Amino acid sequence: MFEVVLKEQLAPVTTMLRLYAPEIAGKVQPGQFVITMVNDHGERVPLTLGDWDRSEGTVDLVFQQVGKTTVHLGTLEVGDRLHALTGPLGRPSRIDDYGTVACVGGGVGTAAVYPIARALREAGNTVHTIIGCRSRDLVFWEDKMAALSESPLVCTDDGSYKRKALVTEPLAEVLERGGVSHVWAIGPAIMMKFAVLTCKRYNTPVTVSLNAVMVDGTGMCGACRVEVGGETRFSCVDGPEFDGHLVNWDLLLDRQRLYQTKEREALERFREQQCQCGHARKEHGHESA
Repeated sequence: MFEVVLKEQLAPVTTMLRLYAPEIAGKVQPGQFVITMVNDHGERVPLTLGDWDRSEGTVDLVFQQVGKTTVHLGTLEVGDRLHALTGPLGRPSRIDDYGTVACVGGGVGTAAVYPIARALREAGNTVHTIIGCRSRDLVFWEDKMAALSESPLVCTDDGSYKRKALVTEPLAEVLERGGVSHVWAIGPAIMMKFAVLTCKRYNTPVTVSLNAVMVDGTGMCGACRVEVGGETRFSCVDGPEFDGHLVNWDLLLDRQRLYQTKEREALERFREQQCQCGHARKEHGHESA
């Protein structure tokens, strides 16, 4: 169980691991997530599933190697196993025939919005897709998103690929043309905040997926609490999807910054340990030789 059967480097810091997890693959729905543990004393990290194959019993995790645990996760190779994979968790996306919809993916959020866009297309919707990344080398799954879309759009912050723009610019243009009944926007919190503000100008409903700090994934620890519509909600059991117009974005962004120093320290310690292990292996190799 939880064996890595395929590994792909989608971008310099973006990795896809395909894991054998038939029970999860058999039940997962668009919008849901899993919690991973690399080893028995590792951090529990929530990751939204980017794809799955029920017949093969596999699920695809797409993540950026930016923190200690995701960097560690990125060291796994085909044949390695995760200590634990819990899920599917969270409420599935509300898939319906809305008519015309737009799906916006920012950075690694492209992987999270992909199965939602696919399900919306299968439900009969006309789907517009927008992918936004900082630069060309971070763009991935462009072809997969385009295959679902009436008007696939790609933009980069620095203009190194396709259009130079933030996702809010093409999103505003799509909404300006009219007819869009609903928007899904998934990516960094700051991107989702401004996508929501764009949708507000056109009085368009928008669903977001909140990447709040999470520990147990059952609603018991309270770490993933967010304020939605003036009430405290929990991303793991009430979400991860919420009405973007009701989210207290400033509070969410503040909470995401709480552990930045600790996260940097953990990553530095892990990299030091990796270097020490590397040196030890070289020394042992020399002695054996």
